[in-house]
Amino acid sequence: MISKSQKALIGITTYGRQASLPFSLPSEYIDAVRAAGGIPILLPPGEIEPARLLDSLDGLIISGGGDIDPVCYNGFAHPTIYAVDSERDAFELELAKFALERHLPILGICRGLQILMVACGGTLIPHIPDVYGTSALHRVEPEPGRRLPTEHFVKIDVQSYLADCLQNSHVSVVSWHHQAVDKVPSGWRVVGHALDDGVIEAVEHEHHPWAIGVQWHPELSTVVDPSNQRLFQALVRAAHTKS
Repeated sequence: MISKSQKALIGITTYGRQASLPFSLPSEYIDAVRAAGGIPILLPPGEIEPARLLDSLDGLIISGGGDIDPVCYNGFAHPTIYAVDSERDAFELELAKFALERHLPILGICRGLQILMVACGGTLIPHIPDVYGTSALHRVEPEPGRRLPTEHFVKIDVQSYLADCLQNSHVSVVSWHHQAVDKVPSGWRVVGHALDDGVIEAVEHEHHPWAIGVQWHPELSTVVDPSNQRLFQALVRAAHTKS
């Protein structure tokens, strides 16, 4: 256990390889962890022993990004699926499994929530409008190939640990996704839905001491609703108390 005088080390997964470009991650993730009192440690995909990375970490964030390969959850191809990265999929799925086994505090954000679900045997909806209708928009596409975030409201179960973390059961969020959870795996429960269309927006583990997934981007949502920053604060607090 880390002492109260030390800052918690929070690992954050990065985006995958993009041709000759370097591994990267939006700075908002880093800023949110630092503002919560933690030290961000970036974790690029490709490590062959992902479990060893967790030995020196106090908490883990699985970040957003492109879509998970449908093969990982026995899904099917869809024309809207993009930026599939098998190296990143394999790395993050392994990290998620080991973090859950070790009871390491873990937060899944957008794609990260989906990684948690798939790692535990869950499945995904390939394209939200196909199930919820074309009015169910969780990102904006003003033209082909151009994707922008959008704002909406999420209703949180008042009896959930997530509501306790946020100190709120009705939050304004920024989201940037076209897929969502379909089958929720055993051991997890749904604790948040989009207010307008009912899309699953948050899950938490029923037995793990601190494992939460949110479909929105809390690191981008602090301006529209400051309670989003409390999620990072709660993760850092949990990292300080892990055994």
